[in-house]
Amino acid sequence: MPISHRHLAAGLLAGASLLTAGSVANARDPKPDAVLELRQYTLHPGKRDTLIDIFERNFVEGQEAQGMTIVGQFRDLDSPDRFVWLRTFPDMAARARALNGFYFGPVWQANRNGANPTMVDSDNVLLLKPALPRSALAPSREARPEPTAKGSGPGLVVAQIVYLRTAADPAFLAFFDNELRPLLAAAGAPVLGAYVTETAANNFPQIPVRNTEPVFVWFMSFPDGTAYERHRMALRQSQTWRAATGRLSLWSYQPIETLRLQPTARSRLHG
Repeated sequence: MPISHRHLAAGLLAGASLLTAGSVANARDPKPDAVLELRQYTLHPGKRDTLIDIFERNFVEGQEAQGMTIVGQFRDLDSPDRFVWLRTFPDMAARARALNGFYFGPVWQANRNGANPTMVDSDNVLLLKPALPRSALAPSREARPEPTAKGSGPGLVVAQIVYLRTAADPAFLAFFDNELRPLLAAAGAPVLGAYVTETAANNFPQIPVRNTEPVFVWFMSFPDGTAYERHRMALRQSQTWRAATGRLSLWSYQPIETLRLQPTARSRLHG
């Protein structure tokens, strides 16, 4: 946040969706944004709720007024001092306009002295784009809770990050779409969105992003932690899943990174 001193189907067809029918935006929905930032902040011990309070009260509407969308805010369940959030932009040009408008505007200027001291590092930011047409997270139609809302939102969101040897190619996307994605859905977790690295130049260099390392990221949601554990058990017991993930090493160089994310009270992406 501070201005820094740091996705068992038919073959892949052109324009095929990585999403299930229930999550795909139809013609009546707003057009999904083409650029996503997955932002992971490391905070000083005990300061996460302080930052979340400042963020929920000031930075959601403050950023959206500049043309970006705050998709979700989360407490990382595996790291008590990590705050994770997602924001999207229609395109890279809109990103530059929105970030300039926000970080040089009155909302950030009035609240940065409260937010910045909570942070150890805010530079762990993946700059992403949809892996295929219609693989973006569908825009939410929900009304957002009021800025005074506290606590947690419903359910659990899980992000899975695959670190690739080279940029995602058609063979990898076909592998995911034809093999991994159907197995995830059969185990109770349809993929909500799938993304790859956006390699365009960072057009707001005051905020570093990771746009040179090739990754593939997909998002799932669950009603609760118990449902997520059932999902994991189903995959562990599946020989087909074990064989498929074994072949992942053809493209990746380390195990899948999993983020278990508890939505905040105002997050629009939740279980």
